[in-house]
Amino acid sequence: MIEVLRDGELPAGVIIERLGIEQANASQHLSILRSKHIVTSRKEGSQVFYSVRDPLLIEVLDIMRRYFQAHVEEAMSMLQQIDLLDKNGAAK
Repeated sequence: MIEVLRDGELPAGVIIERLGIEQANASQHLSILRSKHIVTSRKEGSQVFYSVRDPLLIEVLDIMRRYFQAHVEEAMSMLQQIDLLDKNGAAK
């Protein structure tokens, strides 16, 4: 949900549509995010709009993504080395 809100405020219906999830499920998640002060909401007519409370959260997510991506690549490299060792051992 935070990724969907990355570029700014959106109405709940758009969030639900982009994520392809049930309205009840989205409501539960948005409620939790609101209670943890991760997103803010405002009502305009019959629509509720959500946005990320602090743009710093997007930066934190980007940093975490880079961190995990670096470690996934490292793990994949190690697995490839193990696979090569297994293949060389089996060829003998």
